[in-house]
Amino acid sequence: MKTFFKLAGAGALLTATLLAQRPFGVMTSSTPPDPATIVAHKVERLTKLLGLSTSQQGQATTIFLNALNDVTPLESTLKSDRQSLQTAVKANDTATIDSVSASIGTTTGQIVDIQNKADAAFYAILTPSQQNTLNQHGGFNGGHGHGWASGALTVTEGFSP
Repeated sequence: MKTFFKLAGAGALLTATLLAQRPFGVMTSSTPPDPATIVAHKVERLTKLLGLSTSQQGQATTIFLNALNDVTPLESTLKSDRQSLQTAVKANDTATIDSVSASIGTTTGQIVDIQNKADAAFYAILTPSQQNTLNQHGGFNGGHGHGWASGALTVTEGFSP
């Protein structure tokens, strides 16, 4: 009888494990979404939250697409700098640590600048009622850029400065 319960338990565990897996034949992509898709999803969420007009949707798309296109190469620079920093740490290369850390700080500042200017431009196209609604839902996360990584304006995982 103990053997039966052990086998039944193992079978249930195996079944649960298999059901938790992706269905057969379903392919997932590790490729991040393109900027247009990221922005389209963001504008869609903002439209649901704020009731953006068609004109506002177009303006928001332009604002956020331009910002994302400006941020994307800076993110590549950050990724490269972070890898260089890891190498420098492992080599105890303090001069490179100083240099790369300063570069990371500058690049991060550029990203925050771009994102907050886009947020300001977007906020300016909102009606007072829409601004109030946005503020009630967390606004722009206290200077953390578009909220692409968290908060009311979250658009995507995978894009965060």
